[in-house]
Amino acid sequence: MKKYLITGLLVWVPLGITFWVLELTIGTMDQTLLLLPEHWHPDNLLPVHIPGLGIILTFAVVLLTGLLIRNVFGQWLWNASEKGMLHIPFVGSIYKGVKQVSDTLLSGSGNSFRKVLLVRYPHPQAWSLAFQTSVPGDVSKQFDDEYVAVFIPTTPSPVNGFYFYVRKADTIELDMTVDVALRTIVSMGVVATPETHPHHTLP
Repeated sequence: MKKYLITGLLVWVPLGITFWVLELTIGTMDQTLLLLPEHWHPDNLLPVHIPGLGIILTFAVVLLTGLLIRNVFGQWLWNASEKGMLHIPFVGSIYKGVKQVSDTLLSGSGNSFRKVLLVRYPHPQAWSLAFQTSVPGDVSKQFDDEYVAVFIPTTPSPVNGFYFYVRKADTIELDMTVDVALRTIVSMGVVATPETHPHHTLP
């Protein structure tokens, strides 16, 4: 009886969570339809409610925004608007921080997570997965030895974590992709990952 119950849970729990996330995402994107005039709402034009139409509108808005910003006038207009936003108290500081993170992660030329490392955390006898980022020039000048900047994400939510500077000699570089490392962290190590080979080991 118990093994059948567990087997059923293993089938329905992932499916249920997946459908819940999809429903939440689609429902959130459908809110963009509120931007349309009321007489243009699909619910007023169609005999039945069709969920997910907001995804099409969101995609169109994002694509159109990209096309407008790519031309000279659009770039100038956006730069002027952005400068004005940065001068708004409190709002400007939030926007600047979020923009720096998004530019780093989404830009093809940006420096996001470079490598997957093992670092000693939270105590010298423990190891944690970490992502190597970049060390600001002003900070690197303060160190006599070679240090690297690392982001140690928390489990199961990798969007939160800790940012440290650690001595490069005290880290182990793994032959593991960032995607695999993220899956490992999110699943708390439950999801099997390919074997990783450290480039060097510490004594």
